[in-house]
Amino acid sequence: MSEIVNTFEAQQQGRPTGPLVHGYEVIIGFETHAQLSTASKIFSRASTAFGAEPNTQACAVDLALPGTLPVMNKGAVERAIEFGLAVNSHIAERSIFARKNYFYPDLPKGYQISQFEIPVVQGGAVEFFLETGKGAELAREKKAVRLVRAHLEEDAGKSLHEDFIGQTGIDLNRAGTPLLEIVTEPDMRSSTEAVAYAKELHKIVTWIGICDGNMQEGSFRCDANVSVRKPGQPLGKRREIKNLNSFKFMQQAIDYEVRWQIEQIEDGHAIEQATVLFNPDTGETRAMRTKEDAADYRYFPDPDLPPLCISEQWIEQVRGLMAELPRVMAERFVRDYGLSEYDATQLTQSQALAKYFEIATQICGQAKLAANWVLGEVSAFINKRDIAIDDVEVPNPVALGEVLKRIAIGEINGGGAKTAFQQLCNQQFDGVADLATYILHVDKIIQDHDLKQMNDSGALETIVEEVIAANAKNVAEFKAGNEKALNALVGQIMKASKGKANPQQVNDLLRSKLA
Repeated sequence: MSEIVNTFEAQQQGRPTGPLVHGYEVIIGFETHAQLSTASKIFSRASTAFGAEPNTQACAVDLALPGTLPVMNKGAVERAIEFGLAVNSHIAERSIFARKNYFYPDLPKGYQISQFEIPVVQGGAVEFFLETGKGAELAREKKAVRLVRAHLEEDAGKSLHEDFIGQTGIDLNRAGTPLLEIVTEPDMRSSTEAVAYAKELHKIVTWIGICDGNMQEGSFRCDANVSVRKPGQPLGKRREIKNLNSFKFMQQAIDYEVRWQIEQIEDGHAIEQATVLFNPDTGETRAMRTKEDAADYRYFPDPDLPPLCISEQWIEQVRGLMAELPRVMAERFVRDYGLSEYDATQLTQSQALAKYFEIATQICGQAKLAANWVLGEVSAFINKRDIAIDDVEVPNPVALGEVLKRIAIGEINGGGAKTAFQQLCNQQFDGVADLATYILHVDKIIQDHDLKQMNDSGALETIVEEVIAANAKNVAEFKAGNEKALNALVGQIMKASKGKANPQQVNDLLRSKLA
């Protein structure tokens, strides 16, 4: 049985909640830049569309040319409010924008407009399940990573190195694109936990539609702050791994950085606070520059932007337009369908998956059965092919519901249902079929493949008696207390019935005969 442990209280008290690595505790915090899904930039009307020719979508406002003034994008503010509501944060009634001063070639103004002292979103938490171990050792812990803040800011441009020999090109199309930077407390204790947090955060921002989550295009970029310490010691110096754009690389980068820091400390070297980059080709991190602190950026309030004021009425208006949140839907699945908290959380990984489950449940009337199949056979099918749940290759949830209904009424057993599911995977309907069409389709699959369960008790009893007579050794072992011997007898009966016997009926009949 999987154990579910709530470790949030332990995290709050600062106790180690993860495994030690060579006697060291790993401390991880995240800063994530989510590009907001507005059509125009945060302070101008320039387009945010991806893939345009370089420097065709950077206007005078984005470059802060003389005589231009930034104007706040209302849509960006509303997306920040949506995120705050999704993670139970406080939405500041009044927040301010500041100028963060630093120079890079792709930041033409010499400063970035961001929020510092008073961010728009304050506090909150991201909750998720963390799986450790396998088989009988499998454990599921409910984790909660606390958020410090989420603040609005503009993105910089992009330096292009690949297409120029000995030179760097600058594309300013991305300059001024609205970002929500989401900052956590240092609550994570392993790369596995960090990736689980990042996946949950990715799910939230894509679910509510504030970000498309495309990591390859840079819409969802994660920076991991990693340090190590001996248990009970103060926090060590952190190194920030920048721009992790895949969950696979994220885990590799953190694991390498942890090993590197421990080796440095064990060899007597001090860790210097720095910004580092991960090279997927070598699997290593390398220092890019020393890490700046807030004082280095010389923050001061932006004189061109008034304070951002958000009324309670505006917040409620945004709340009223939001779709059902994943955590709220998961609570409903537990309450209305009797599912475990873990199953409900897994089924709400995306709106499409949750919808698929609910349709199948509506048809078959068996929520737990539908959950097991969606998280089992269906998920295995889509993962193997690397497709989405709403791909045309995936059997329609109505058709799946009809197959599951036949299990519930005893018409087919689990093996027959798997065969029917495989047949559904090989067939697609043109357009949207009605329920009657799906019923006839499933009926035909069952008939064509002879999947109907054996419900003739007389015929089944004959098979059971024949198997008992032919397997005296297994019978004797079972009577001597070996429960596994019963499974061998059940297997023989299922084989003799060509897999069409009702397993529960076989089990009951066997025990009755052997009593």
